Amino acid sequence: MKIARLAMTASIAVACGFGFAAAAAEPAHTHWGYEGAAGPADWGHLSPDFAACEGGKAQSPVDIAKTIPAKLGPVAVSYQGGAVEVVNNGHTIQANPKATSSIEVEGKRYDLLQFHFHHPSEHAVNGKRAPMELHLVHKNQETGDLVVLGVMIVPGAANPALDAVWTVMPDKEGTAKSPATVDPAQLLPAGRDYFRYEGSLTTPPCSEVVHWVTFKQPITASDAQINRFAALFKDNARPLQPLNRRFVLESEGK
Repeated sequence: MKIARLAMTASIAVACGFGFAAAAAEPAHTHWGYEGAAGPADWGHLSPDFAACEGGKAQSPVDIAKTIPAKLGPVAVSYQGGAVEVVNNGHTIQANPKATSSIEVEGKRYDLLQFHFHHPSEHAVNGKRAPMELHLVHKNQETGDLVVLGVMIVPGAANPALDAVWTVMPDKEGTAKSPATVDPAQLLPAGRDYFRYEGSLTTPPCSEVVHWVTFKQPITASDAQINRFAALFKDNARPLQPLNRRFVLESEGK
């Protein structure tokens, strides 16, 4: 299945951060969150720019349950280790790499803009959510298309790449005083089979502009690493959204 070209501005692509932090179209004064009157159930009423959060038909995240096996090409990863700026933006911890990293999907290059985390996972697999989920956000510089790699995080061995981020991440909103040194490849699973579907940003304005690639195999984090993030963000996951008339493709294992 060829990835369709989406009409989307560069500003949205750059700002779709954290669990896709609010895009540039979001008015600066519009407050949203994960609970209370500004929570997910009311996002669509907070601003006209957030209308898709309530009226959209291709929203994310979803429960990955019924899938269609397909001959999908591999996701070629070309990540470079180096310094990353670590930011607590009030909704998640986001890391902005300074080195140029990219992936290739169906012959198109997508540059890594940033990666961020959710607790618990936003997507579910057969109704079950993982303790955490990592999103790596990529943009094609020519078309503006977005591809987001989703990686489930489950309890197990500690991950050194997470340690590097966790060591400097601010407990309150703001940017870490010093960058972390991270190889984003250490945040990817060894197995690269994946699920794919067309969806949206998982935070306001909920624009339906994302090609989701969610790896089947999770990575691990220690209980201490998971608990450290959970202490900052008890629940920064949007509720599951209806799949409606969409379908989820599943890459065939080799």
